Amino acid sequence: MHADDMELVREFAASGSEGAFATLVRRYVNLVYAAALRRLGNPQEAEEVAQAVFIILAQKAGSLRKETLLSGWLYQTAQLTAANYHRAALRRQRREQEAFMQFSEKSEPDVSSRRFGPLLEEAMARLNPKERDAVVLRFFENCTVREVAAALGLREDAAQKRVNRATDKLRDYFVRRGVQVSAAALLASIGSQAAQAAPAGLAAKIAATAALKGAAGSASTLTLIKTTLKIMACTKMKTAVVVAAVILAAGTPITVHVVRHQRAEAALYSSKTELTDEDNANYQEQTGTTPAQVAQAIFDLCAQEKWAEADKYWQTGPRNKNAGAAIPDSIKRYYGGLQIVSLGKPFKARLSIAALLKLQPELRREFKNTSGDFPAAGVFVPYEIRLKDGSVKKWQLSIRCDNPEHRWYFDGGM
Repeated sequence: MHADDMELVREFAASGSEGAFATLVRRYVNLVYAAALRRLGNPQEAEEVAQAVFIILAQKAGSLRKETLLSGWLYQTAQLTAANYHRAALRRQRREQEAFMQFSEKSEPDVSSRRFGPLLEEAMARLNPKERDAVVLRFFENCTVREVAAALGLREDAAQKRVNRATDKLRDYFVRRGVQVSAAALLASIGSQAAQAAPAGLAAKIAATAALKGAAGSASTLTLIKTTLKIMACTKMKTAVVVAAVILAAGTPITVHVVRHQRAEAALYSSKTELTDEDNANYQEQTGTTPAQVAQAIFDLCAQEKWAEADKYWQTGPRNKNAGAAIPDSIKRYYGGLQIVSLGKPFKARLSIAALLKLQPELRREFKNTSGDFPAAGVFVPYEIRLKDGSVKKWQLSIRCDNPEHRWYFDGGM
């Protein structure tokens, strides 16, 4: 933790100071490299991801808020970029990783480095941002509790409670994956993983390339950066849409709600493709169910107000900042006791960047010099439901299963 991090970021954003940027790279290259290495398990790939992360920092330096905890932002960006790299270029290795993450009762109880790294990154992704920042400061940057409290603007006892709560969640995640580990052993393992240094010379290489905002980067790195920035922008957009939906659900007439959704649909989708029988068969084999069955299950749980079961779909998704929390009361009041009128055929879609920018002009920086469209990550299931007040809502439920466990989770549309 360094008090002048954001001063250096602002200096670089304002004047392009290579010295300021090189200082930031030296401070955090180990943090970023180690996070990527745990996820990917390959030093060369981890180096490319680290380079991409700092180029993204260079490109977004001017838009970061002054209260940003830079180490937490870099760690989260490293997670996202490594996951993006993993999906796009390492399909085979992903299957291998998932295979050794499927722990059985016969697995040894120790936390080997090969198993620990990917599992730690999965567990960290389940923490909310405040908890993740606390862990990064306390264990990855080796800060004292007093320093964590100062960085997060908390009292020391509150900072300790946040660290403890995050640690308990990490340990619970390991236990659910079949790894019985004490809190002390877990923290020791995190410390050893965090201490892994980047290769000599990497910081200088990254600083030279990233300070130019990617102008000297390889084609594969630039592609990785562009895709990651799109995902970051999409995540921001979906968060805004979800917040707007909750506000509308709390008191806006249903007719306005439906009209806004219909406009969004017409604007955002550049194309839609219904799932084939083969697609559904693949989902059935991979997840044990189909998108249509998942949508039916979610709405049935809302209709019967079985919120403890419905929470499982709400809690799993990385878009949920409060992973582990229950569905908000506003959602329960709005959708509880609904009746399903009809469910349509699930489809995948491509989103138009031009239409997206028209609806969300604040995202122009994220899509600068980018045009065309890109595939949405989830599956959409059209629905028509009747709410308790008698009004009818038509829209599409967005669901995803792109996590290592291939579990379905709600991603929007309610």
